[in-house]
Amino acid sequence: MTPLLEINAGDTAWVLASASLVLLMTPALAFFYGGMVRAKGVLNMVMMTVIPMATVAVLWILFGFSAVFGDSKGFIGNPFQYMGMHGVIGQEVGTIPMFVFAAFQSAFAIIAVALVAGTAADRMKFSSWVVFSAAWGILCYFPAANWVFGTGWILNKMHAVDFAGGTAIHINAGAGALALALVLGKRIGFGSKPMRPHNTTYVMLGAGLLWFGWFGFNAGSALGANEVAGYAWINTLVGAATALLGWIIVERIRDGHPTSLGAASGIVAGLVGITPACAAVSPLGACIVGFACGVCCALAVGLKYRFGYDDSLDVVGVHMVGGFVGTVLIGLVADKNYLALGHSAALEANGYGLLYGGGAKLLGVQLVCALAVMAYSFIVSFLIAWVIKKTMGIRISTKDELTGIDLIEHAEAGYDLSNVRYTSYRIRDSLVLPASPQSPAVPAAPADDSDKTGAKA
Repeated sequence: MTPLLEINAGDTAWVLASASLVLLMTPALAFFYGGMVRAKGVLNMVMMTVIPMATVAVLWILFGFSAVFGDSKGFIGNPFQYMGMHGVIGQEVGTIPMFVFAAFQSAFAIIAVALVAGTAADRMKFSSWVVFSAAWGILCYFPAANWVFGTGWILNKMHAVDFAGGTAIHINAGAGALALALVLGKRIGFGSKPMRPHNTTYVMLGAGLLWFGWFGFNAGSALGANEVAGYAWINTLVGAATALLGWIIVERIRDGHPTSLGAASGIVAGLVGITPACAAVSPLGACIVGFACGVCCALAVGLKYRFGYDDSLDVVGVHMVGGFVGTVLIGLVADKNYLALGHSAALEANGYGLLYGGGAKLLGVQLVCALAVMAYSFIVSFLIAWVIKKTMGIRISTKDELTGIDLIEHAEAGYDLSNVRYTSYRIRDSLVLPASPQSPAVPAAPADDSDKTGAKA
Protein backbone atom coordinates (compact mmCIF):
# COMPACT_ATOMS: atom_id res chain seq x y z
CA MET A 1 0.00 0.00 0.00
CA THR A 2 1.33 3.40 -0.92
CA PRO A 3 1.95 5.44 2.24
CA LEU A 4 0.01 8.66 2.71
CA LEU A 5 2.25 11.65 2.04
CA GLU A 6 2.08 14.74 4.18
CA ILE A 7 2.55 17.07 1.26
CA ASN A 8 1.60 20.71 0.88
CA ALA A 9 -0.28 21.58 -2.30
CA GLY A 10 1.05 25.13 -2.45
CA ASP A 11 4.66 24.05 -2.00
CA THR A 12 4.25 21.32 -4.61
CA ALA A 13 2.71 23.69 -7.13
CA TRP A 14 5.48 26.25 -6.59
CA VAL A 15 8.28 23.73 -7.03
CA LEU A 16 6.67 22.27 -10.17
CA ALA A 17 6.33 25.77 -11.61
CA SER A 18 9.94 26.48 -10.65
CA ALA A 19 11.09 23.28 -12.35
CA SER A 20 9.45 24.48 -15.56
CA LEU A 21 11.11 27.89 -15.21
CA VAL A 22 14.52 26.29 -14.75
CA LEU A 23 13.99 24.02 -17.75
CA LEU A 24 13.14 27.10 -19.83
CA MET A 25 16.59 28.45 -19.01
CA THR A 26 18.30 25.95 -21.30
CA PRO A 27 16.64 27.12 -24.55
CA ALA A 28 17.14 30.65 -23.21
CA LEU A 29 20.83 29.85 -22.91
CA ALA A 30 20.72 28.61 -26.50
CA PHE A 31 19.52 32.05 -27.61
CA PHE A 32 22.13 33.75 -25.41
CA TYR A 33 24.98 31.65 -26.76
CA GLY A 34 23.58 31.45 -30.30
CA GLY A 35 23.48 35.20 -30.70
CA MET A 36 27.09 35.56 -29.60
CA VAL A 37 28.62 33.32 -32.26
CA ARG A 38 29.08 34.09 -35.93
CA ALA A 39 26.18 33.37 -38.30
CA LYS A 40 27.86 30.28 -39.74
CA GLY A 41 27.90 28.59 -36.33
CA VAL A 42 24.59 29.57 -34.74
CA LEU A 43 22.77 26.27 -35.30
CA ASN A 44 25.61 24.18 -33.95
CA MET A 45 25.75 26.39 -30.87
CA VAL A 46 22.03 25.96 -30.32
CA MET A 47 22.29 22.20 -30.80
CA MET A 48 25.23 21.90 -28.40
CA THR A 49 23.25 23.80 -25.79
CA VAL A 50 20.00 21.87 -26.03
CA ILE A 51 21.35 18.33 -26.51
CA PRO A 52 21.81 17.90 -22.72
CA MET A 53 18.02 18.21 -22.46
CA ALA A 54 18.01 14.74 -24.00
CA THR A 55 21.19 13.05 -22.80
CA VAL A 56 21.26 14.34 -19.23
CA ALA A 57 17.53 13.79 -18.78
CA VAL A 58 18.00 10.11 -19.64
CA LEU A 59 21.08 9.78 -17.41
CA TRP A 60 19.18 11.47 -14.61
CA ILE A 61 16.38 8.92 -14.76
CA LEU A 62 18.73 5.94 -15.10
CA PHE A 63 21.05 6.68 -12.17
CA GLY A 64 21.85 10.40 -11.93
CA PHE A 65 19.23 11.26 -9.34
CA SER A 66 20.32 8.30 -7.27
CA ALA A 67 24.00 9.23 -7.58
CA VAL A 68 23.26 12.72 -6.29
CA PHE A 69 20.64 12.04 -3.63
CA GLY A 70 21.17 8.40 -2.74
CA ASP A 71 22.79 7.48 0.55
CA SER A 72 26.42 8.57 0.65
CA LYS A 73 29.14 6.20 -0.54
CA GLY A 74 31.85 8.67 0.48
CA PHE A 75 32.58 10.23 -2.89
CA ILE A 76 29.09 10.02 -4.38
CA GLY A 77 25.59 8.84 -3.54
CA ASN A 78 24.49 5.26 -4.08
CA PRO A 79 23.70 5.09 -7.84
CA PHE A 80 21.58 1.97 -7.37
CA GLN A 81 19.29 3.21 -4.60
CA TYR A 82 16.87 5.05 -6.91
CA MET A 83 18.03 3.58 -10.24
CA GLY A 84 15.35 4.09 -12.86
CA MET A 85 13.41 6.07 -10.23
CA HIS A 86 12.82 2.86 -8.35
CA GLY A 87 11.63 3.56 -4.82
CA VAL A 88 10.79 7.21 -5.39
CA ILE A 89 7.02 6.83 -5.43
CA GLY A 90 5.55 7.23 -1.98
CA GLN A 91 8.57 9.25 -0.73
CA GLU A 92 8.64 12.92 0.17
CA VAL A 93 11.27 15.65 0.55
CA GLY A 94 10.12 18.21 3.07
CA THR A 95 6.53 18.97 2.11
CA ILE A 96 6.71 17.92 -1.54
CA PRO A 97 6.70 14.49 -3.23
CA MET A 98 10.15 13.16 -4.08
CA PHE A 99 9.12 12.94 -7.76
CA VAL A 100 8.59 16.71 -7.77
CA PHE A 101 11.99 17.23 -6.14
CA ALA A 102 13.59 14.93 -8.73
CA ALA A 103 11.96 16.89 -11.55
CA PHE A 104 13.22 20.20 -10.14
CA GLN A 105 16.75 18.91 -9.75
CA SER A 106 16.80 17.35 -13.22
CA ALA A 107 16.53 20.83 -14.74
CA PHE A 108 19.58 21.88 -12.68
CA ALA A 109 21.61 18.99 -14.05
CA ILE A 110 20.63 19.80 -17.63
CA ILE A 111 21.61 23.46 -17.57
CA ALA A 112 24.82 22.80 -15.62
CA VAL A 113 26.05 20.64 -18.49
CA ALA A 114 24.74 23.02 -21.16
CA LEU A 115 26.70 25.93 -19.67
CA VAL A 116 30.02 24.32 -20.62
CA ALA A 117 29.10 24.35 -24.32
CA GLY A 118 29.82 28.06 -24.65
CA THR A 119 33.55 27.54 -24.50
CA ALA A 120 33.62 25.17 -27.51
CA ALA A 121 31.91 27.33 -30.12
CA ASP A 122 32.70 26.93 -33.82
CA ARG A 123 35.31 24.17 -33.63
CA MET A 124 34.32 21.10 -31.60
CA LYS A 125 32.87 18.01 -33.29
CA PHE A 126 29.23 17.64 -32.36
CA SER A 127 29.62 13.91 -31.71
CA SER A 128 32.59 14.60 -29.44
CA TRP A 129 30.55 17.21 -27.55
CA VAL A 130 27.74 14.70 -26.97
CA VAL A 131 30.24 12.23 -25.49
CA PHE A 132 32.06 14.91 -23.48
CA SER A 133 28.87 16.41 -22.08
CA ALA A 134 27.50 13.04 -20.99
CA ALA A 135 30.80 12.07 -19.37
CA TRP A 136 31.07 15.50 -17.73
CA GLY A 137 27.60 15.11 -16.28
CA ILE A 138 28.47 11.72 -14.80
CA LEU A 139 31.98 12.46 -13.54
CA CYS A 140 31.79 16.16 -12.66
CA TYR A 141 28.22 17.26 -12.05
CA PHE A 142 26.79 14.24 -10.25
CA PRO A 143 29.60 14.09 -7.64
CA ALA A 144 29.66 17.86 -7.04
CA ALA A 145 25.86 18.01 -6.77
CA ASN A 146 26.02 15.19 -4.22
CA TRP A 147 28.52 17.19 -2.17
CA VAL A 148 26.41 20.36 -2.25
CA PHE A 149 22.76 19.29 -2.48
CA GLY A 150 22.75 15.69 -1.34
CA THR A 151 24.56 13.63 1.24
CA GLY A 152 28.10 14.85 0.55
CA TRP A 153 30.80 16.67 2.47
CA ILE A 154 30.25 20.30 1.47
CA LEU A 155 26.72 20.38 2.86
CA ASN A 156 26.93 17.91 5.68
CA LYS A 157 30.52 18.16 6.99
CA MET A 158 31.78 21.60 6.03
CA HIS A 159 28.32 23.16 6.39
CA ALA A 160 29.17 25.62 3.65
CA VAL A 161 26.48 27.93 2.31
CA ASP A 162 25.49 27.27 -1.30
CA PHE A 163 21.77 27.73 -1.67
CA ALA A 164 21.21 26.97 -5.35
CA GLY A 165 24.52 25.82 -6.79
CA GLY A 166 27.28 28.42 -7.01
CA THR A 167 29.87 25.69 -6.54
CA ALA A 168 28.11 22.64 -7.95
CA ILE A 169 26.91 24.39 -11.09
CA HIS A 170 28.76 27.59 -11.91
CA ILE A 171 32.27 27.07 -10.55
CA ASN A 172 32.02 23.48 -11.74
CA ALA A 173 30.93 24.45 -15.26
CA GLY A 174 33.42 27.32 -15.51
CA ALA A 175 36.40 25.20 -14.48
CA GLY A 176 35.28 22.44 -16.85
CA ALA A 177 35.01 25.00 -19.64
CA LEU A 178 38.56 26.21 -18.99
CA ALA A 179 39.91 22.67 -19.23
CA LEU A 180 37.97 21.97 -22.43
CA ALA A 181 39.17 25.23 -24.01
CA LEU A 182 42.80 24.32 -23.31
CA VAL A 183 42.42 20.88 -24.92
CA LEU A 184 40.47 22.22 -27.90
CA GLY A 185 42.85 25.05 -28.72
CA LYS A 186 41.96 28.38 -30.24
CA ARG A 187 39.59 29.11 -33.08
CA ILE A 188 41.27 30.05 -36.34
CA GLY A 189 41.86 33.78 -36.21
CA PHE A 190 41.30 34.11 -32.46
CA GLY A 191 42.90 37.31 -31.22
CA SER A 192 43.69 38.55 -34.72
CA LYS A 193 40.32 38.68 -36.49
CA PRO A 194 37.08 40.14 -35.12
CA MET A 195 34.54 37.48 -34.11
CA ARG A 196 31.64 39.70 -33.26
CA PRO A 197 28.23 38.39 -32.11
CA HIS A 198 26.05 37.98 -35.17
CA ASN A 199 22.78 38.87 -33.40
CA THR A 200 22.87 40.87 -30.17
CA THR A 201 19.06 40.90 -30.05
CA TYR A 202 19.21 37.11 -29.57
CA VAL A 203 21.73 37.69 -26.80
CA MET A 204 19.46 40.14 -25.01
CA LEU A 205 16.43 37.91 -25.51
CA GLY A 206 18.33 34.98 -24.04
CA ALA A 207 19.53 37.05 -21.07
CA GLY A 208 15.99 38.22 -20.37
CA LEU A 209 14.62 34.69 -20.44
CA LEU A 210 17.48 33.49 -18.25
CA TRP A 211 16.63 36.19 -15.70
CA PHE A 212 12.98 35.09 -15.79
CA GLY A 213 13.85 31.43 -15.34
CA TRP A 214 16.40 32.18 -12.63
CA PHE A 215 13.60 33.18 -10.24
CA GLY A 216 12.56 29.54 -10.33
CA PHE A 217 16.18 28.48 -10.00
CA ASN A 218 16.78 30.41 -6.78
CA ALA A 219 13.38 30.96 -5.21
CA GLY A 220 12.35 27.42 -6.13
CA SER A 221 15.30 26.08 -4.15
CA ALA A 222 13.41 27.01 -1.00
CA LEU A 223 11.29 23.95 -1.89
CA GLY A 224 8.20 25.74 -0.67
CA ALA A 225 6.02 28.79 -1.08
CA ASN A 226 7.45 30.51 1.98
CA GLU A 227 9.48 33.44 3.26
CA VAL A 228 12.81 32.01 2.14
CA ALA A 229 11.49 31.83 -1.43
CA GLY A 230 10.36 35.44 -1.07
CA TYR A 231 13.68 36.95 -0.14
CA ALA A 232 15.57 34.66 -2.50
CA TRP A 233 13.37 36.14 -5.26
CA ILE A 234 14.10 39.73 -4.19
CA ASN A 235 17.83 39.04 -3.89
CA THR A 236 17.84 37.47 -7.35
CA LEU A 237 16.26 40.62 -8.74
CA VAL A 238 18.69 43.09 -7.20
CA GLY A 239 21.71 40.84 -7.64
CA ALA A 240 21.24 40.83 -11.40
CA ALA A 241 20.27 44.51 -11.51
CA THR A 242 23.38 45.74 -9.69
CA ALA A 243 25.63 43.44 -11.71
CA LEU A 244 24.26 44.94 -14.92
CA LEU A 245 25.10 48.39 -13.61
CA GLY A 246 28.55 47.28 -12.48
CA TRP A 247 29.39 45.75 -15.87
CA ILE A 248 28.35 48.75 -17.97
CA ILE A 249 30.11 51.17 -15.60
CA VAL A 250 33.33 49.25 -16.23
CA GLU A 251 32.68 49.39 -19.97
CA ARG A 252 31.95 53.11 -19.85
CA ILE A 253 35.16 53.86 -17.97
CA ARG A 254 37.36 51.36 -19.83
CA ASP A 255 35.97 51.43 -23.37
CA GLY A 256 33.93 54.60 -23.55
CA HIS A 257 30.62 52.88 -24.35
CA PRO A 258 28.16 50.78 -22.37
CA THR A 259 27.12 47.96 -24.74
CA SER A 260 24.06 45.76 -24.96
CA LEU A 261 26.33 42.71 -24.92
CA GLY A 262 27.83 43.98 -21.69
CA ALA A 263 24.40 44.57 -20.18
CA ALA A 264 23.29 41.04 -21.07
CA SER A 265 26.52 39.55 -19.73
CA GLY A 266 26.18 41.64 -16.57
CA ILE A 267 22.71 40.22 -15.94
CA VAL A 268 24.03 36.68 -16.18
CA ALA A 269 27.08 37.47 -14.02
CA GLY A 270 24.85 38.83 -11.27
CA LEU A 271 22.51 35.86 -11.44
CA VAL A 272 25.49 33.52 -11.17
CA GLY A 273 26.92 35.37 -8.19
CA ILE A 274 23.71 35.63 -6.23
CA THR A 275 22.81 31.96 -6.73
CA PRO A 276 24.76 30.60 -3.76
CA ALA A 277 24.05 33.67 -1.61
CA CYS A 278 20.39 34.46 -2.22
CA ALA A 279 19.16 32.85 1.02
CA ALA A 280 22.06 34.00 3.17
CA VAL A 281 22.23 37.76 2.62
CA SER A 282 19.93 40.73 3.01
CA PRO A 283 18.78 42.63 -0.08
CA LEU A 284 21.52 45.18 0.62
CA GLY A 285 24.00 42.34 0.82
CA ALA A 286 22.66 41.08 -2.51
CA CYS A 287 23.40 44.51 -4.00
CA ILE A 288 27.01 44.19 -2.86
CA VAL A 289 27.32 40.66 -4.22
CA GLY A 290 25.74 41.58 -7.55
CA PHE A 291 27.77 44.74 -8.11
CA ALA A 292 31.01 42.97 -7.21
CA CYS A 293 30.21 40.16 -9.65
CA GLY A 294 29.41 42.62 -12.43
CA VAL A 295 32.69 44.47 -11.99
CA CYS A 296 34.87 41.38 -11.47
CA CYS A 297 33.40 39.45 -14.39
CA ALA A 298 33.65 42.43 -16.74
CA LEU A 299 37.35 42.62 -15.92
CA ALA A 300 37.85 38.84 -15.98
CA VAL A 301 36.56 38.17 -19.50
CA GLY A 302 39.59 39.97 -20.92
CA LEU A 303 42.00 37.54 -19.27
CA LYS A 304 41.59 35.04 -22.10
CA TYR A 305 43.45 37.38 -24.42
CA ARG A 306 46.21 37.94 -21.88
CA PHE A 307 46.71 34.24 -21.13
CA GLY A 308 45.90 32.96 -24.62
CA TYR A 309 43.05 30.50 -24.05
CA ASP A 310 39.98 30.68 -26.28
CA ASP A 311 36.99 30.61 -23.92
CA SER A 312 34.72 31.52 -26.83
CA LEU A 313 31.64 32.82 -24.99
CA ASP A 314 33.22 33.68 -21.63
CA VAL A 315 32.00 30.73 -19.59
CA VAL A 316 35.12 30.99 -17.46
CA GLY A 317 34.95 34.75 -17.01
CA VAL A 318 31.27 34.78 -16.10
CA HIS A 319 30.45 31.45 -14.47
CA MET A 320 33.70 30.40 -12.80
CA VAL A 321 34.63 33.90 -11.67
CA GLY A 322 31.05 34.95 -10.86
CA GLY A 323 30.36 31.74 -8.96
CA PHE A 324 33.62 32.09 -7.03
CA VAL A 325 32.99 35.72 -6.10
CA GLY A 326 29.42 35.02 -5.00
CA THR A 327 30.40 31.96 -2.98
CA VAL A 328 33.30 33.62 -1.18
CA LEU A 329 31.46 36.89 -0.50
CA ILE A 330 28.98 34.92 1.59
CA GLY A 331 31.74 34.71 4.16
CA LEU A 332 31.77 38.51 4.31
CA VAL A 333 28.14 39.59 4.01
CA ALA A 334 26.07 36.65 5.26
CA ASP A 335 23.39 37.98 7.62
CA LYS A 336 22.55 35.79 10.60
CA ASN A 337 18.87 36.69 10.43
CA TYR A 338 18.63 35.28 6.90
CA LEU A 339 20.95 32.36 7.61
CA ALA A 340 18.73 31.39 10.52
CA LEU A 341 15.89 30.72 8.10
CA GLY A 342 17.77 29.34 5.10
CA HIS A 343 20.94 27.80 6.56
CA SER A 344 20.49 27.23 10.25
CA ALA A 345 23.00 24.35 10.32
CA ALA A 346 25.65 26.49 8.62
CA LEU A 347 24.97 29.36 11.03
CA GLU A 348 25.38 27.07 14.02
CA ALA A 349 28.58 25.49 12.67
CA ASN A 350 30.39 28.43 11.08
CA GLY A 351 28.76 31.64 12.25
CA TYR A 352 27.95 34.45 9.85
CA GLY A 353 29.62 37.09 7.74
CA LEU A 354 32.89 38.72 8.75
CA LEU A 355 31.61 42.23 8.01
CA TYR A 356 28.65 41.59 10.32
CA GLY A 357 30.94 40.55 13.18
CA GLY A 358 30.61 36.82 12.65
CA GLY A 359 34.33 36.01 12.43
CA ALA A 360 36.38 34.50 9.61
CA LYS A 361 35.39 30.85 9.93
CA LEU A 362 32.58 30.99 7.40
CA LEU A 363 34.81 32.88 4.97
CA GLY A 364 37.45 30.17 5.21
CA VAL A 365 34.91 27.39 4.70
CA GLN A 366 33.46 29.09 1.64
CA LEU A 367 36.92 29.61 0.15
CA VAL A 368 38.02 26.01 0.70
CA CYS A 369 34.86 24.54 -0.82
CA ALA A 370 34.99 26.83 -3.86
CA LEU A 371 38.63 26.00 -4.57
CA ALA A 372 38.08 22.28 -4.05
CA VAL A 373 35.25 22.10 -6.60
CA MET A 374 37.23 24.24 -9.03
CA ALA A 375 40.30 22.01 -8.83
CA TYR A 376 38.32 18.77 -9.07
CA SER A 377 36.30 19.92 -12.05
CA PHE A 378 39.33 21.24 -13.94
CA ILE A 379 41.35 18.05 -13.54
CA VAL A 380 38.53 15.63 -14.39
CA SER A 381 37.29 17.75 -17.30
CA PHE A 382 40.79 17.96 -18.74
CA LEU A 383 41.16 14.17 -18.57
CA ILE A 384 37.78 13.61 -20.23
CA ALA A 385 38.59 16.00 -23.07
CA TRP A 386 42.10 14.59 -23.50
CA VAL A 387 40.84 11.00 -23.78
CA ILE A 388 38.26 12.05 -26.37
CA LYS A 389 40.92 13.93 -28.33
CA LYS A 390 43.17 10.86 -28.41
CA THR A 391 40.42 8.42 -29.36
CA MET A 392 37.60 9.84 -31.48
CA GLY A 393 39.05 13.29 -32.15
CA ILE A 394 37.69 16.47 -30.67
CA ARG A 395 37.98 19.16 -33.31
CA ILE A 396 36.79 19.66 -36.87
CA SER A 397 39.36 20.26 -39.61
CA THR A 398 40.72 23.67 -40.51
CA LYS A 399 38.89 23.58 -43.85
CA ASP A 400 35.60 22.71 -42.17
CA GLU A 401 36.03 25.42 -39.56
CA LEU A 402 36.59 28.02 -42.28
CA THR A 403 33.56 26.74 -44.20
CA GLY A 404 31.34 26.95 -41.14
CA ILE A 405 30.42 24.28 -38.61
CA ASP A 406 26.67 24.49 -39.29
CA LEU A 407 27.03 23.14 -42.82
CA ILE A 408 29.67 20.56 -41.89
CA GLU A 409 28.05 19.09 -38.79
CA HIS A 410 24.34 19.58 -39.48
CA ALA A 411 23.98 20.24 -43.22
CA GLU A 412 21.93 23.29 -42.39
CA ALA A 413 22.29 27.05 -42.29
CA GLY A 414 20.82 29.30 -39.66
CA TYR A 415 19.68 31.85 -42.20
CA ASP A 416 18.53 30.97 -45.71
CA LEU A 417 19.22 34.06 -47.78
CA SER A 418 18.85 32.40 -51.17
CA ASN A 419 16.36 33.69 -53.73
CA VAL A 420 13.56 31.22 -53.03
CA ARG A 421 10.67 32.09 -55.30
CA TYR A 422 8.02 29.65 -54.07
CA THR A 423 7.11 27.99 -50.78
CA SER A 424 5.89 24.92 -52.68
CA TYR A 425 6.50 23.48 -56.12
CA ARG A 426 2.73 23.49 -56.67
CA ILE A 427 2.39 27.18 -55.98
CA ARG A 428 3.42 29.24 -58.92
CA ASP A 429 1.60 32.47 -58.81
CA SER A 430 0.40 33.56 -55.41
CA LEU A 431 3.53 34.41 -53.39
CA VAL A 432 5.87 35.94 -55.85
CA LEU A 433 5.45 39.51 -56.73
CA PRO A 434 5.71 40.12 -60.43
CA ALA A 435 8.60 42.12 -61.61
CA SER A 436 8.04 45.76 -61.02
CA PRO A 437 6.47 47.30 -64.08
CA GLN A 438 8.04 50.26 -65.62
CA SER A 439 6.79 53.35 -64.02
CA PRO A 440 4.29 54.97 -66.32
CA ALA A 441 5.34 58.15 -67.82
CA VAL A 442 4.33 61.08 -65.77
CA PRO A 443 1.50 62.73 -67.63
CA ALA A 444 2.02 66.23 -68.59
CA ALA A 445 0.57 68.73 -66.21
CA PRO A 446 -2.85 69.86 -67.31
CA ALA A 447 -2.94 73.20 -68.77
CA ASP A 448 -3.74 75.88 -66.30
CA ASP A 449 -7.27 76.87 -67.09
CA SER A 450 -7.64 79.27 -64.20
CA ASP A 451 -7.77 82.03 -66.65
CA LYS A 452 -10.62 80.30 -68.38
CA THR A 453 -12.33 79.67 -65.02
CA GLY A 454 -11.75 83.22 -64.03
CA ALA A 455 -13.12 84.29 -67.35
CA LYS A 456 -16.23 82.28 -66.75
CA ALA A 457 -16.54 83.68 -63.24
